[in-house]
Amino acid sequence: MPTSFVRSSRAARSGKGDSEVIEEALRRDLGLDLLDRLWATNDLAEEASLALGVEAQHETRSPRT
Repeated sequence: MPTSFVRSSRAARSGKGDSEVIEEALRRDLGLDLLDRLWATNDLAEEASLALGVEAQHETRSPRT
């Protein structure tokens, strides 16, 4: 049995929810701790964050014809 499956099974039995178990497995197996690092260094105010998100949406959408 894969080690990650065994670890996930143990986590599930420890009372963690499905999403926590899945997130833990992904972070561990794929090294996805990027969000934690980004959130730890986030110093933008909510209004600035929203403006940045809207700007990113506009830049990635195709122009209407």
